[in-house]
Amino acid sequence: MKKGQVYEGVIDRVEFPNRGRIALPGEDRVITVKNGIPGQKVRFSVNKVHKGRAEGRILEVVEPSGMEIESPCPHFGQCGGCTYQNLPYEEQLKMKETQLKEMMDGAVDGGYVWEGVMPSPLRQGYRNKMEFSFGDEYKDGPLALGMHKRGSFHDIVNVPKCQIVDEDCRRVLACTLEYAKETGLPYYHRMRHEGFFRHLLVRKAQKTGELLIDLVTTGEYDFENDFGGKEWTNRLLSLPIEGKIAGILHTRNDSVADVVRDEGTEVLYGSDYFYEELLGLRFKITPFSFFQTNSLGAEVLYETVREYIGETKDRVIFDLYSGTGTIAQILAPVAAKVTGVEIVEEAVRAAKENAEGNGLSNCSFWAGDVLKVIDELGEVPDLIVLDPPRDGVHPKALRKITDFGVERMVYIACKPTSLVRDLEMLQGRGYRVERIRGVDLFPGTYHVETVCLLSNRKSKPDTHVKLSLSMDDYYRIKEEGKNNQ
Repeated sequence: MKKGQVYEGVIDRVEFPNRGRIALPGEDRVITVKNGIPGQKVRFSVNKVHKGRAEGRILEVVEPSGMEIESPCPHFGQCGGCTYQNLPYEEQLKMKETQLKEMMDGAVDGGYVWEGVMPSPLRQGYRNKMEFSFGDEYKDGPLALGMHKRGSFHDIVNVPKCQIVDEDCRRVLACTLEYAKETGLPYYHRMRHEGFFRHLLVRKAQKTGELLIDLVTTGEYDFENDFGGKEWTNRLLSLPIEGKIAGILHTRNDSVADVVRDEGTEVLYGSDYFYEELLGLRFKITPFSFFQTNSLGAEVLYETVREYIGETKDRVIFDLYSGTGTIAQILAPVAAKVTGVEIVEEAVRAAKENAEGNGLSNCSFWAGDVLKVIDELGEVPDLIVLDPPRDGVHPKALRKITDFGVERMVYIACKPTSLVRDLEMLQGRGYRVERIRGVDLFPGTYHVETVCLLSNRKSKPDTHVKLSLSMDDYYRIKEEGKNNQ
């Protein structure tokens, strides 16, 4: 097998994240390809050859999988935002459950209760935040505003019918692109570092229906005189939307990095925040606040955390990597005290303001790196919730966290491979995995949240057995429990 050769083969399985496996007769290497689903016969070219394995790129789907469906999104395949829109949602869940369980089985020492993957309450239109990028549809082509083309860092795909946002977001997207084209101003070119249009940020609350719209540009042109910010604002306000526009903003970003960065934000209409509600609490969200992108799915996630953490009365809880303090505030009404630690100062300010707005006086929030701040808190927790960024917990911080020796710990992972890595240290330092449950916050993609309950081995004898529980069994047992109360 050589680089550049073209073969045909059938994808027999897909491993996390988005790695389809193909075994060819007579070859001693397994080939992995992205963006395929089990059962597809594909034609692919070999990109890389390693000892015992190779990587390829799909050129064509020769025969569809028997489980394949027509995607509800017309942009699927071109747009790089979604991976599995051509799979029925039930099959997406099965695949995520298989992938997640295999990873956890390999990482957990001894027995644990496996509880499957909880579905997202919404399959389409579930995202409350989208960052659309400006660019061109092809080199020197017309202005585009949408998502990066699959496999490309440069080309942008217009996505006026995107299915993971609702109709209000799609109307804002179409209106902004049409107006931007009329101005004749250029998009910001990532290689030449020149141009004007960069991103359109749209956030919409599921519960309140409020929208926050933020156009991100460079300072190369005058926003009012050259672009006409008032006219753009008026056009947005005249759109026939179901929700309510809470604010229209302009953010300046002259950074060379291809990320949304706030170097000054002007309010063109309304305010620079909106409100969302989760589990009876109200949260103020700014353009760049971290907040779970699937509001209804987040409720499922946080209900799982509340269930896993168990008895909290008269207990002190540390919510580490607390973001805007969502979990801390959900736990506060049933705890003696909750202390959140978050490195992003804006998120800490929002957490304090939200806690005050929700009438929670037993929450406190610290700004700083968990590795350093944890030594300054001046108290010992009874329980700990960990919700780290994608790369997981720094080993030195994890060592300090386990030194507290709390009875129970809940780890929330947005990247299960990071949890796999951190479990090695957690188990090595005296913690045992009790329960694991996936929560699907990202239908149509390969991402999945994982919630893991760990207990201190010193707190109880080792009498656990490994159980595997399907979601049907889980709901049946839960319903029987309610009926017996």
